[in-house]
Amino acid sequence: MKIPDYLKKHSMSSADFANLVGVTPAMVSQWLSEHRPISPAKCVTIEQKTNGEVTRKELRPDDWPEIWPELIEAA
Repeated sequence: MKIPDYLKKHSMSSADFANLVGVTPAMVSQWLSEHRPISPAKCVTIEQKTNGEVTRKELRPDDWPEIWPELIEAA
């Protein structure tokens, strides 16, 4: 699930999501507009705080195997 889908499903604002994952609303806006990639550390935080509804693989589809090789077997 992508972040916008998560926000919609949970009737959550970007500011609420920012508070949930410990960043500013401006940072979430930059992620959503793809002006700034989500750091690997924040991907882990997002996956944890969303109880796995938004995954690291979904957040970093092009490079997750290099960042988290331990997830390759789970794929």
